[in-house]
Amino acid sequence: MARVRYLTAETAPPTVASTVAKMPALHVFQMLAHAETAYRPYLRFGGALLADLQLDPLVRELAILRTAQVIGAEYEWVQHVPIAKAVGMTDAQLMALELEDDTSDAFDARQSAALRFTAAVVREPRPGDELFAELRAQLPDREIVELLLVVGSYTMLGRLMTALDLDLDGPLGTDVVDSAASRRGGGGEPAR
Repeated sequence: MARVRYLTAETAPPTVASTVAKMPALHVFQMLAHAETAYRPYLRFGGALLADLQLDPLVRELAILRTAQVIGAEYEWVQHVPIAKAVGMTDAQLMALELEDDTSDAFDARQSAALRFTAAVVREPRPGDELFAELRAQLPDREIVELLLVVGSYTMLGRLMTALDLDLDGPLGTDVVDSAASRRGGGGEPAR
């Protein structure tokens, strides 16, 4: 049971009730609604991370899954495995992720570098120069910054999920990503 009650359109403050009503009935969205003034801006930012980055969507999802794994955010993992599969993650890659084998032949050099860098960023404040050089050889500056934004955002979201004991929702699939993509240019909202 969650440590803080979930908000619905009926119980949310009037400033966010209409947005809660439009969101999928996922516990994460119902919990985030407590942060009234940050709710819509955070959803827009999350939507941008899911729909507007230059970073390859599979690299993004691999980074989200690695982040979830390192911080123990099962909710995040459950929601993002179907999204990762929808953007091209193979069963071999999923197995390698589960085994924390970031150098598996299932990953190309770019994916491997991003996974190892993600794990390092979540575990320590400044990954080493050698690892950063490997990442830099695979990603341009823009994508490095985007990767860090993804990792930072999903670390924060995962901590909210674990610290507040969010109850697991069944995987929603790609609905939230599809919704974010449909809002392109208009500031897509969802982030989960």
